Amino acid sequence: MELDVFLKGFFVTFSLIVAIGAQNAYILKLGLLRQHVLKAVLFCTISDFLLISAGVLGLGYFIQGKQLFINSIAIFGIIFLCFYAFISFKSAFKNESLKIDDKVKVNPLKQVLTMLFIFTYLNPHTYLDTVLLIGGIGANIESSLKVIFLLGAVSASATWFTLLGFGARFLIPLFKKPITWKILDISIGILMLFISYSLISLIK
Repeated sequence: MELDVFLKGFFVTFSLIVAIGAQNAYILKLGLLRQHVLKAVLFCTISDFLLISAGVLGLGYFIQGKQLFINSIAIFGIIFLCFYAFISFKSAFKNESLKIDDKVKVNPLKQVLTMLFIFTYLNPHTYLDTVLLIGGIGANIESSLKVIFLLGAVSASATWFTLLGFGARFLIPLFKKPITWKILDISIGILMLFISYSLISLIK
């Protein structure tokens, strides 16, 4: 029974967080550049733990049925994602492209953590996935098993961010080519627009 609950938490969470979004794309870039990867992985994993815990412990119930609150999240999300899409397209069409070598400027840790904070806590999709969806499922589990579900969920989060951050370095030969960065930025921009479009269906 406990194993079933753990696996449920793991696979529900893993299926929701693997979709490349603003946060995942940023972790991927940090991994490719080998900059503050461990700290970024820990930040995202701890953040998921806090947000999923809030949902599993009852916040999921509070959000469900609060259409005005959901509308506000959706509208903010559309604006946020469209802005990030614009930044991605702008980056793709600049003459200079990121290169992976010793001359790459290392971003200060404070700047990296600030960007991760924005992509995590100011991204409505984060709350929809962790608090509403995962939290809503976990909130319906027997009280004595909620911690098991939470452990499964956090394990999925830690596994994904570790694979994304430290696995990215195996793609370095590919990403030494400027055109690959351009394709990545354009793809991210298109995906952000697609996700923002999908949020429209939440507004009622």
